[in-house]
Amino acid sequence: MAKLTSQSRSKLPAAKFALPEQKKYPINDPAHARNAKARASEMAHQGKISASTKAKIDRASDRVIKQGG
Repeated sequence: MAKLTSQSRSKLPAAKFALPEQKKYPINDPAHARNAKARASEMAHQGKISASTKAKIDRASDRVIKQGG
């Protein structure tokens, strides 16, 4: 996974996040998209996000993974 510094993360447009309204779960490349899915699963298992939020993150991540970037 390419390193995403806080400076480059802050420059990403909202569309490059699985939750664009909160700028959470960056999905700027397939590696980050796979990581977003893993973190979303972890947070859902812990009860920190809802199943519908996890599904939203998964859908956005899947689009990036399928496109290859």
